[in-house]
Amino acid sequence: MRRMLGAWAALAVGMLTVWAADPPPFVSSIFGDYMVLQRGKPNAIWGWSQAGDRVTVEIAGKSSAAVAGPDGKWMTRIEPPPPGGPYTVKITGRQTVELHEVLVGDVWLCSGQSNMGFGLGQARNGADEVKNANHPEIRFFNVRQKVTYSHVDAPQGTWKIVSPTTVGGFGGVSAVAYFFARRLQESIHVPIGLVHASVGGVPAETFASAGSLKPLHDFDAGVAEVEARAAKGGPEYGNYIMHWYDEYDAGSKGGSWADPELDDSAWKAVAVPGAFEELGVAGVPSLVWLRKEITLPARLPQGPARLYLGPVEKMDTTFVNGRQVGASSWVENPRVYFVGQALKPGRNVVAVRLLRIKAEGGGFLNPAADLKLVLGDGTAVPLGGGWKGKVAVDARPPHPLPPGFENLPTMPGVLYRGMIAPLEPLAISGAIWYQGESNTVRAFQYRKLLPAMIAGWRESFGQGDFPFYIAGLPAFQKRKEAPGEDSWAEFREAQAVAAKAAGHACVAITIDTGDPDNIHPVDKREVGDRLALCALAGHYGEAVAYSGPVLAGVERSPGALRLRLAHAKGGLVVKGERLEGFAIAGEDRQWRWAEARVEGDSVVLSSAGIAAPVAARYAWQSNPPATLWNAAGLPAGPFRTDDWPLSTEGIR
Repeated sequence: MRRMLGAWAALAVGMLTVWAADPPPFVSSIFGDYMVLQRGKPNAIWGWSQAGDRVTVEIAGKSSAAVAGPDGKWMTRIEPPPPGGPYTVKITGRQTVELHEVLVGDVWLCSGQSNMGFGLGQARNGADEVKNANHPEIRFFNVRQKVTYSHVDAPQGTWKIVSPTTVGGFGGVSAVAYFFARRLQESIHVPIGLVHASVGGVPAETFASAGSLKPLHDFDAGVAEVEARAAKGGPEYGNYIMHWYDEYDAGSKGGSWADPELDDSAWKAVAVPGAFEELGVAGVPSLVWLRKEITLPARLPQGPARLYLGPVEKMDTTFVNGRQVGASSWVENPRVYFVGQALKPGRNVVAVRLLRIKAEGGGFLNPAADLKLVLGDGTAVPLGGGWKGKVAVDARPPHPLPPGFENLPTMPGVLYRGMIAPLEPLAISGAIWYQGESNTVRAFQYRKLLPAMIAGWRESFGQGDFPFYIAGLPAFQKRKEAPGEDSWAEFREAQAVAAKAAGHACVAITIDTGDPDNIHPVDKREVGDRLALCALAGHYGEAVAYSGPVLAGVERSPGALRLRLAHAKGGLVVKGERLEGFAIAGEDRQWRWAEARVEGDSVVLSSAGIAAPVAARYAWQSNPPATLWNAAGLPAGPFRTDDWPLSTEGIR
């Protein structure tokens, strides 16, 4: 177990080392019992002590030393022993720390949004996967979510050994990272360490450093806002809307309008859905508060109680008896909030702070009958109809609106500062990345955003152009009946363009997986395995197939197009009843589905409605049929032969 001997000296007389609050740790928390050190390169190890303290790091007969600088930070680099272990690391200075059960192998940084954070127990066959997850040479460290506008010394988290008791439930292992590590270890037979840092729903720029974003100029205003708020001090929300509420929401000043004891007798009677017209803000951006009293039985039924509000435009913050039970800015997301602990027998008050930005529509989007509280026994308490309301902000021009409306981290760099920078310069093999759903509306921008983020990470970690492997987005949403423009297809192309621009990168195609009705599909093994194939081929130099068929060239012939494909060793394979998902267009740029057939390493396309086709696209929609594969069992990703303008160009 991690042991610490000696006492912390909080004061350094005559030195510059001063900590007003809790001091940073003697040894950064990224180093701990059960950790994995990176093989084959010097490992930076660091922490904080009194200025001038000489700190020695020892492992397996090797040692290295450093002296703490004026700011108290010390860092040294030590060559690791051979792969395997376990080893003990001893760190000695004014304190002594011993790290036990340390292995040497390969360390991978695993980051992104919620599909990277998706736990193993939630994946397909999750219960069995957890039960069989007995891999003591795979270790993982979950970086606790941290949003910040300024410097953070150390990440929060602990190393864990992969076992049935550690991988499931809250604080368990990322499913994608686990399957990636398991597939790697099957081939390379060395310990694998996974440092996992992901946050659901966030755009990529939150994980990018300010320095990497500034040359792009797309994020100048956001970077400046973060820097200004860092200088000003105050709450660090990581989004714009919460700061806007603090500045303008009358319902949050001098006592919350969610307080069940608030005297709302002067509030206006309104009908829900609706309310904006009665409150005099019909057709204008506005923030209103709504309150409704309900009476519940003296004995509340057992079981989880849920509040159903349906989809909301644009954002709700919902309270029961003064306690916040949920909030969302995703319009299409039906609000279903667990509220059992907030309920009480007798009088209860439901309060909703509702931000509307559309000129028409807005507010609760479902009919009154869909708004309800469902108790643990299934009893439904209607919530539609009569409420009380009051305007908190009439936000019609010239009143300012926030630059963004999401209530989760969206400001540039706020997760980089809080979750990635504290890891640097940890010795790693490379990174895997599963993110993008929140950037699809700005797909074209991702072509330069992701390479900039990658370059920033590589520069800060100081280990050259380490490999960076990207999970392509899986299928999602209802399949389209007619071909045309699609932001998800454009985003998948942007991922491929970004990988090529970044170098030492690869996209794992996953369009054959996914769920049209769930942005969090359970098919995580395929994602992890294919990321591992990218690593085995690109980083470890193994002779394994890692890519499905890729467009290599196009030839025109009378009435047809011939697409030549690379990565087709062993022949092209058609999955399903027929080869589909191809569209062609003539000079008029009107897309039509194509008849497709395989000839050797080519696909020949034609359409009775197009005499002279000039362009072709494959799998160009959010939920395409994945019918084109190679003999290695890998699907082709979306591609196109045209260079015509895309629907997301110019969207910033």
